[in-house]
Amino acid sequence: MTYSPVPHSADPSDLHRMADEWACAQLITSYTHLVDFGNASAIADLFVPAGIWRNDEFAMEGQDAIRAGFARREGVTRRQSRHVCTNIAVSVDGDTATALCYLVNYRHDSTTGQAELPAPADVPKYVGEYHDQLVRTDQGWRFVDRYCTISFLRPSKH
Repeated sequence: MTYSPVPHSADPSDLHRMADEWACAQLITSYTHLVDFGNASAIADLFVPAGIWRNDEFAMEGQDAIRAGFARREGVTRRQSRHVCTNIAVSVDGDTATALCYLVNYRHDSTTGQAELPAPADVPKYVGEYHDQLVRTDQGWRFVDRYCTISFLRPSKH
């Protein structure tokens, strides 16, 4: 018997669910590209107007606060980073979804004031998770609540 990962007669509802899961995963990936390639303030557009980005230390509530917070990140020109999101798990329930993904952040702050390419490699700055609440909108899937937790943190060098 040969293993077939895709059934020969797929239920159309399974295809819709898989398309929604893929769209949610693409939203997560878009977030990483915006922050890593100098357009972090545009992350606000990935949220609903009253969306929340938070961690254990602070929260940014609403698109204006999220845009302002990530605009400050854009201003850090000495930083080279890559936010690697993996093990993405999405659960869709109609027009809402939850997602969990692992986050590995590689980061180097140049002493020259401008990011270096390639940046010197070291262990990740931190490893954690994003816990997401998402909703389908007229513009596609958007974050309602994005909660970041950190599980491992590289110690500061003194």
